[in-house]
Amino acid sequence: MSVAQRRQISTLIAGRFARNLVARAGGGTVALSWLWPGRTDRLIIAPHDLRTADATRAAEIYAGRFVFAGKIVTCHGRSIFDLEPPSEDWEAALLGFGWLRHLRAADTALTRANARSLIDDWISNPTRKRPLERRADVLARRVISLLSQAPLVLGDTDGKFYRKYLRALTREIRYMRYAMLDIADGVPRLQILIALCYASLCLANQAGHIRSATRRLADELQRQILPDGGHISRNPGALLELLSDLLPLRQTFAARNIPPPAALLNAIDRMMPMLRFFRHGDGSFALFNGMSSAPSDLVATLLAYDDTHGVPTTNMPHTGFQRLDAGAMTVIIDTGPPPPPGVSQDAHAGCLSFELSSGPSRIVINCGMPATGRDNWRPFARSTAAHSTLTYHGTSSCQFVELSAMKRLLQGAPIIDGPDHVEIYREMVTNGELLTASHDGYLARFGVVHRRVLMASHDGARLDGEDTVATAPGARIKGNETDFALRFHLHPLVKASRLSDARGVMLVLPNRDVWTFEALDDKVGLEDSVFLAGNDGPRRTAQIVIRQDLRHAASIRWSFVRSAASPSATTSRRNARSEPELPL
Repeated sequence: MSVAQRRQISTLIAGRFARNLVARAGGGTVALSWLWPGRTDRLIIAPHDLRTADATRAAEIYAGRFVFAGKIVTCHGRSIFDLEPPSEDWEAALLGFGWLRHLRAADTALTRANARSLIDDWISNPTRKRPLERRADVLARRVISLLSQAPLVLGDTDGKFYRKYLRALTREIRYMRYAMLDIADGVPRLQILIALCYASLCLANQAGHIRSATRRLADELQRQILPDGGHISRNPGALLELLSDLLPLRQTFAARNIPPPAALLNAIDRMMPMLRFFRHGDGSFALFNGMSSAPSDLVATLLAYDDTHGVPTTNMPHTGFQRLDAGAMTVIIDTGPPPPPGVSQDAHAGCLSFELSSGPSRIVINCGMPATGRDNWRPFARSTAAHSTLTYHGTSSCQFVELSAMKRLLQGAPIIDGPDHVEIYREMVTNGELLTASHDGYLARFGVVHRRVLMASHDGARLDGEDTVATAPGARIKGNETDFALRFHLHPLVKASRLSDARGVMLVLPNRDVWTFEALDDKVGLEDSVFLAGNDGPRRTAQIVIRQDLRHAASIRWSFVRSAASPSATTSRRNARSEPELPL
């Protein structure tokens, strides 16, 4: 382990111990937190929930079947909160109470009574609280759910249950305020601050707390949301999670006739174009840094709040991504260093990886991350080999904390080393748009730099590339390991077959378009891969692999070309012929 890596780990451990000490010191004054949120005897307003509700699931919940995170638990007359959860994801969904929105969508006297019964069951048994219940994201989601779904639970109840509900809610808010003393950086911290802001706006007699909660949220938004609209974790999924709560929060400020903080409005305005940046032609999101499948209904709801409806920006320099759009073709490239260690628990070693789509068909992808059961796949999904880029000597361009004891202490496996300098240059040339990028993630260990050149033709029918492994100026190769491999993971709906000369692969897309991958100077292999971000869990797929040795060749040239006989190519030519000529 290098000196820099030891320093990085020491900083992370020191930060973890500092938060523990602050939390322990705060424990002596925890009684002061019981003064907040102060005396409140009613809810003033219930925020809107943008997440899609399914009224048919209300019948399942009434029947005692709770389906979360791909797992089903049936109560059989027992309390759902007494049963052993089948997975951590299932338990987080249960204790987050987001499922209340399904009961509200049904909107019957039976579902309202069922909601009150379940909430009363949870409130009445404080001795069976579980550790996961106090996890920051679960706690924040539960408070927001109890606030937003209060009309369902309290609509036709009596005063006794109303007061019981408020006492339980204020207890959760008090604990959430105390939890701020020991919480990891990134999205969980923002979620807690958003929930505290909601609480101050929705409960009575909180005028003084509105100012402090708003100020703290504004400061955190300015720190975590980058100038181009990306999140400091570089995870596209963070945008979906945060906007789902920030947009209703903006509405709640307006409903209370209180001006929203400028930082909130600015953050939303910057984040909305970033949603469009990461979208492919089929509406799905590019798979970078922990991104899983994006709920299409939620994405559509969020984009309905985008007043600009403009085309995506092509350059996101602060978050570290580039986008090439040509005709029906879209290429999204990771051109940034890893995020800060404190928010890198889900970050991937995918520098210079890209995803390619043509119209509604995705062609080249990264493996992504499954929506549930992430721990089983996490080490592979975060590796460079799970991305469509070059790997040197079978290693990743980033290094992660690997010791189990360190992972438990740091609550994950943050990145401790990776690319420091990522250079990007793009320009318009005669045949299309050219992008050149390089990173030094392998420089310290092997003395080499990876450079990738991409050129998209103007009509979107061709993507040419060249990947080169070279020594940095003044450096030399370290060790005897000189092998490297170039991978292109294919979407499961793409049918791939290797050409007879072993120099290319024919790709048939779902819309019957035919693309050909070629590498004229190298043999091309077609190997098994896995698509982790499917809605139904991991799916088997294929990957194009080219293996080479630096002693024989330092670069690999390749191309993806759409067949002129493809239906979309024929349609493009027909449309071009039918366009009327403009008079001179």
